Amino acid sequence: MDAFKENGVAVCYEVHPVEDIHDGDTFERFLAATGNHKSVNILYDPSHFILQQLDYIQYIDHYHEFIKAFHVKDSEFNPTGKKGTFGGYNNWKDRAGRYRSLGDGQVDFKTIFSKLTEYGCDVWAVLEWECVIKSPEQGAKEGAAFITRHIIEATEKTFDDFAGADVDDEQLKKILGL
Repeated sequence: MDAFKENGVAVCYEVHPVEDIHDGDTFERFLAATGNHKSVNILYDPSHFILQQLDYIQYIDHYHEFIKAFHVKDSEFNPTGKKGTFGGYNNWKDRAGRYRSLGDGQVDFKTIFSKLTEYGCDVWAVLEWECVIKSPEQGAKEGAAFITRHIIEATEKTFDDFAGADVDDEQLKKILGL
């Protein structure tokens, strides 16, 4: 870990169902076990949160300073009276939780991209494609355009600063008679 830190490398651990780090609690335990090492970071993949029924938007609020990579991947969770959870022995197309092509699942990417931008998370948005229905070729073609449409250029100025000029407090006081 120290070698990574010395070389400016942010090691990202993917928060993933059925793995040691699968939610916020397990990430915090791992972080504490490393002595809160500065090289410990998160690869954020909202599709995994859908499959575990975790709040993937609120997760950003809690852990945004650790998010250094972002898998842009979609999924859906459709439980029934017979099946639920991520795993199972059914074929992928018959599972309650399954990966989908970007825009075909339940992930709210507009909110994710907005939140990451609001928090100043300047991270790679990388397509990780898996879908039980669409072909990889169609998924890649649509996925690249999908990500491009969702990337937000953060503003450099206050939204209501229409004039864009510096404020002269003394001049304002003079105008107001103060």
